Amino acid sequence: MKYANSIEIALPREKVARLLADPAHLPKWLRDLVVHEPVNGVHGQLGTESRVVMQSGQRKIECTETITRREPADLHGIPEESVVHFDREIVGAGMWSVVRDRLTEAGPETALWESESEYRFNSPLMRLVGLLMPGSFRKQSQQHMQDFKAFAEQGKDVREGTN
Repeated sequence: MKYANSIEIALPREKVARLLADPAHLPKWLRDLVVHEPVNGVHGQLGTESRVVMQSGQRKIECTETITRREPADLHGIPEESVVHFDREIVGAGMWSVVRDRLTEAGPETALWESESEYRFNSPLMRLVGLLMPGSFRKQSQQHMQDFKAFAEQGKDVREGTN
């Protein structure tokens, strides 16, 4: 299963890239996040493996995230024409996914965040979920992007009330 999402954020691309890359901000916009901790490497750096735990209702989902691309490595002084890339592979019980995020300048003070996601399921239960509810994956990804936009532009924290 593959899908794409995008959103414009009313901040300069470099600021958006630094906010996305800062692990201190993850709980503020990544809804349902319980744990995001490096087990090998430095958070957000190429090759780093992290343990990620999400909770949806009573169900906890644990997976391993590996950073497969981060360009440029230094998020300060990014040339105007450059595209910022954050790619990661996520492996959990019954599933594998890859997410490819790109940040470009949509205007002088606006960034465009485009995200491509691909999922493969290797357990009967996850295959069934993928078949019956493919739209829920795309919807959740778009919700994360909208939550990040609200955090970046207005300082809204998903842990404070309902959005």
